[in-house]
Amino acid sequence: FLERKHFLRNVVHLGHIVWNNIVLQRFIDRRSHMRWTAHWFLAWGCLLAGAVTFPLSFGWVRFETATDNQQIYRAFMFGIPLGSFRLRTVIAELTFNILDIAAVMVLIGVFFALWRRGRDHGAMSVQQFSNDLTPLILLFAICITGLSLTVSTHLMHGLYYIFLSQLHAITVILTLLYLPFGKLFHIFQRPAQLGLDFYKRAGAEGTQANCLRCGQAYASELQIEDLKTVQAALQIRYQLADGAHYQNVCPQCRRKSLALTQDVLWRTTDMSARGLL
Repeated sequence: FLERKHFLRNVVHLGHIVWNNIVLQRFIDRRSHMRWTAHWFLAWGCLLAGAVTFPLSFGWVRFETATDNQQIYRAFMFGIPLGSFRLRTVIAELTFNILDIAAVMVLIGVFFALWRRGRDHGAMSVQQFSNDLTPLILLFAICITGLSLTVSTHLMHGLYYIFLSQLHAITVILTLLYLPFGKLFHIFQRPAQLGLDFYKRAGAEGTQANCLRCGQAYASELQIEDLKTVQAALQIRYQLADGAHYQNVCPQCRRKSLALTQDVLWRTTDMSARGLL
């Protein structure tokens, strides 16, 4: 990425894939419009909530009423004044209810995700409760308990607010603990995967690996050599009898070799069963 002769091109390409893969998430739309709708609302609802919650929790962003006018709120970031706004304005309503907006976005995403998982037989056949449904349940719980705080404040005169705030905190803490163990880890995984695009481009521009069996190019030498290094570190031995490496055989030839081996074993077993061997 940092090569001087390609740096400007790489920066432009990075902006392109960030726009397509992170902002618009077009790679999901190619699979299913329903899946894209669910994922887009879930992703941006969670990111919006995180962008508000963490700075407020750590004190990076805070609000104060103006000393000379109680109808004016002043915003600070890291102690630096950012500006001010009056109460009962559009900016004030959006600022005070931004977490409610994020919660509604996430609920829309949860609805579409559950709707698809309840009707798509392909998704139903492979889904797991802990990996696919648990994150949706946790996000639903966070949104409902969070919105309940707004309902308690504006419609119930603060009734049950302390209980609801503690319940909301518990659901958030459980979800944060669950982050590394399910699909919510995509929050960190997806931006990191942008690097794969540059890796593939570098491999495509370099020397290609040819299959030992058929002689056809099937991947970049960069990827194949990295696979060998990783497997050696994991003590996975894929060397062939003649000293070559199994990674130098293309996937198509591997499938053919497997089929031929199974055919030989089946014929040998069948002949043994009939007493011919």
